[in-house]
Amino acid sequence: MKEDCKLWIPLTTFVFIITMVVTEKRIPTTLEGPFEPVTRRFDPSLRRGSDDLPMDDPRLKKNVTSNFPEQIALAVSSPTSMWVSWVTGDAQVGSNATELDPSSVASEVWYGKESGKYAKVAKGASTVYSQLYPFEGLLNYTSGIIHHVRLKGLKPKTKYYYKCGDSSIPAMSEEHVFETSPMPSPNSYPRRIAVIGDLGLTSNSTTTIDHLIQNDPSMILMVGDLSYANQYRTTGGKGAACFSCAFPDAPIRESYQPRWDGWGRYMETLTSRLPMMVIEGNHEIEPQVAGITFKSYLTRFAVPSAESGSKSNLYYSFDAGGVHFIMLGAYVDYNSTGAQFSWLKKDLLRVDRTVTPWLVAAWHPPWYNSYSSHYQEFECMRQEMESILYQYGVDIVFSGHVHAYERMNRVYNYTLDPCGPVYITVGDGGNIEKVDVDFADDPGKCPSAGDNTPEFGGLCHLNFSSGPAKGQFCWNKQPEWSAYRESSFGHGILEVVNSTYALWAWHRNQDIYKEESHGDQIYIVRQPELCSTVSKPSLLHSPPSLLPSLSLSAACCHHHSQLMFSFFSPVIGVLCLFVTFRQSLCPFLYILMGN
Repeated sequence: MKEDCKLWIPLTTFVFIITMVVTEKRIPTTLEGPFEPVTRRFDPSLRRGSDDLPMDDPRLKKNVTSNFPEQIALAVSSPTSMWVSWVTGDAQVGSNATELDPSSVASEVWYGKESGKYAKVAKGASTVYSQLYPFEGLLNYTSGIIHHVRLKGLKPKTKYYYKCGDSSIPAMSEEHVFETSPMPSPNSYPRRIAVIGDLGLTSNSTTTIDHLIQNDPSMILMVGDLSYANQYRTTGGKGAACFSCAFPDAPIRESYQPRWDGWGRYMETLTSRLPMMVIEGNHEIEPQVAGITFKSYLTRFAVPSAESGSKSNLYYSFDAGGVHFIMLGAYVDYNSTGAQFSWLKKDLLRVDRTVTPWLVAAWHPPWYNSYSSHYQEFECMRQEMESILYQYGVDIVFSGHVHAYERMNRVYNYTLDPCGPVYITVGDGGNIEKVDVDFADDPGKCPSAGDNTPEFGGLCHLNFSSGPAKGQFCWNKQPEWSAYRESSFGHGILEVVNSTYALWAWHRNQDIYKEESHGDQIYIVRQPELCSTVSKPSLLHSPPSLLPSLSLSAACCHHHSQLMFSFFSPVIGVLCLFVTFRQSLCPFLYILMGN
């Protein structure tokens, strides 16, 4: 150990000096929580919203001829397989729209590990869908041909070049490239995961995407409310921030489906090279004739539902390196007696925390929310599902729906709990409905118990039974479980460092040109030694040979957060997080600090 320490001295001393020079602010960890609640109110110098991009914007217009692929998108199927989706042909809008023949254009993907050399060809399926309205004056829509091809037998963490289309016409796309996810392992993680909610297609939305591209993610998690096509009449025209206010006489919540095509074209720059994992929001419901819902969402997006044992594309799971993601549906039966809950329980039982230590869940409407908008809206879902997610040790939960940002202290059943998940709301993508600015604890802003009726499920609003808000429906100050909230548009980036540490950063749109653009930043720290779970063997029950380096690094990082001299903390944090966690490191640091 002494020899090892001697080897580390030059490195640690160098990092010490460099970090002391460049570090201005130490990044906190959840080990230091719970934190005192912080609110950053809306900046009145900014606009609360912006109009949608018009359909004749060059970024939304179709720029290929009829049978050539457009709206190309990727989705993870497994670490060794990838979904490739695209659209061909021309969509139609009108009272007599006629569906295209899906068999008229083949679904092929040519791919290989070298640019221009495609060793393999995969074939898939194609389909079309219609959005039909049996009301006078409303127009129907039928889509172009939507293609889905699953590439199998890929090598994890490997770059592939591909073209898609129909080689017999010929009508193949330009070459694109993607990289597969790492294999499930406690030592391998996606490089950077972008998290977006409630994006839409406004100028604010484009700022969000421009900012996200600068942050160079390797995967996108889209937590519902994608195109906002249902902010329009079927005849198109101008979208509205409030549909029912602008169109009070509409016979049904209409949807202008060409907005989906424009959204797909705009997003292709990203989605043709990065997998985008989606989950539905309320704006994807889109009711039409005969009570049909979610038609566009279910047809356009390929997700690994079958691969994860789900019988519905409205909920599924997947692995990306050492992270197991669970995508839940809030607008489909979530009761404990239903199919989704049964699937969820089976999925959680299959999780092996020695292989995928991190367990991340996502769904659209937040359970914990201190804004007036959507306050306690999905309390029924929380009451049905929260206990099983807590029981199995979910680490982080991402949601959208509320058009603002909020990060919670670790919480379970409205009580601060060091083993509860970190809930994060990122419904601030930039959509046409504007940013939310009112808090339920502001004077006169507490909704009534009959407000915020969900578009699916019942009302389960409750008064708090304990704590400072006992007997009340709303707190009279920022709730203790709300750590940080801010009314701004933006996106988040999750970087998993190792099996216990992950860096979360929320980036505000108004900071896009600043060097330090994060409005909120924290290390989320798992504590498997404290929070046991009922899933497959956790790190706590791993063979002893696997434990020392992990426990020492965790102890080291926990120790640094408690140091009296906070200016040393960033140094030790950097060393603990980004070196190889050899057993000599922490003793050396303790010696260096005189402990």
